[in-house]
Amino acid sequence: QVQLVESGGGLVQAGGSLRLSCAASTRTFSTYAMAWFRQVPGKQREFVAAVSRAGNSTYYADSVKGRFTISRDNAKNTVYLQMNSLKPEDTAVYYCAARRVFSDSDYGGAYVGIYDYWGQGTQVTVSS
Repeated sequence: QVQLVESGGGLVQAGGSLRLSCAASTRTFSTYAMAWFRQVPGKQREFVAAVSRAGNSTYYADSVKGRFTISRDNAKNTVYLQMNSLKPEDTAVYYCAARRVFSDSDYGGAYVGIYDYWGQGTQVTVSS
């Protein structure tokens, strides 16, 4: 069982930045690809970004490419999401997710159903 705890959400003005963190309670963190998803009320959870277990492969949704950066620190069992140039449409609850993978190049995927573990989420609100 892996527990994921997100932090770093909050209220920010449009154009501002936030850095989300997700701490994992597992000794085998480096065997998991990690991802961030987001969800607004009444809509499906959508993919934001993912990173491979070694951190050498990343993938982004088109809506955040060039503005968000996903990274990880396997020594700290933590994955990060640096969000710059935030827009009101980025407002959502952000969730981190973990998926066991068997290749360093496997970034995990962009589909909700393939992830094994989820955090409780952290609210990000961007005001205009």
